[in-house]
Amino acid sequence: MDFQIKYITPDIKLSTYDDKLFKTETIFEYHMLVWFISGETKIIQADQAYIFKAGDIFLIPRNHLATIINYPKDGKPHKAVVMHLTTERLKLFYSTVDREQKSFCEEAKIYSFSKHPLLESCLASLIPYFDMKEAFPENIAHLKIIEAISILREIDQNIDSLLANFEEPGKIDLINFMEKNYMFNMPLERFGYLTGRSLSTFNRDFRKAFMVTPQRWLIQKRLELAYYHLTEKNKKPTDVYMEVGFEDLSHFSYAFKKQYGFAPSLI
Repeated sequence: MDFQIKYITPDIKLSTYDDKLFKTETIFEYHMLVWFISGETKIIQADQAYIFKAGDIFLIPRNHLATIINYPKDGKPHKAVVMHLTTERLKLFYSTVDREQKSFCEEAKIYSFSKHPLLESCLASLIPYFDMKEAFPENIAHLKIIEAISILREIDQNIDSLLANFEEPGKIDLINFMEKNYMFNMPLERFGYLTGRSLSTFNRDFRKAFMVTPQRWLIQKRLELAYYHLTEKNKKPTDVYMEVGFEDLSHFSYAFKKQYGFAPSLI
């Protein structure tokens, strides 16, 4: 696996991946602004999937679960410039600007700004700095991030409802959340955090709600989703196992056969 990340600051990086694919399930601590140089990425959220290609620019909101699968494409590596819009920088930015007070956005959507010239120019201007031997000046990095935020606000009049929302997840309905997000292979601590619970409270509330352990329920739900994709969508096991929350094909095949009595490849 050839996966490289170059940082010019802790908040600005260039990632390069030149293998068959790279998959991760994650929740981002900060909003992430991404510009694709080459390759392809599939991002799967609870109720929607996105495919991004070379030239696409998108913003991933913080504190939302996603499965991310990166692919090289057309003989070129998966390559992207990534900018973290940290809570600290956003608080500082919004303390200096006038804005209309709007209700905060809870929607877990990904914002797409495909090939927007202003954003592309801003992010492309960072490329030469990745080859510098000396340290990238922090004041310039700060200006670049401020430029990106300002462009986002110019493009989308409603972006403040996302970027200026500094609230942390509160206690929410556990059943509804888990029914929407069970396919994400995250530590139980993360599920607890996103539902506003400690790990011990999450386990207790989960057993009370579902009458089974989280681990057993998650495997069963993921296998049921896989069965649906295999039988109703005519997908192959190799196209399904990662999307439903399994780490490798052999473990998926073993668990599937144990539950249904036959291998997924026989469907």
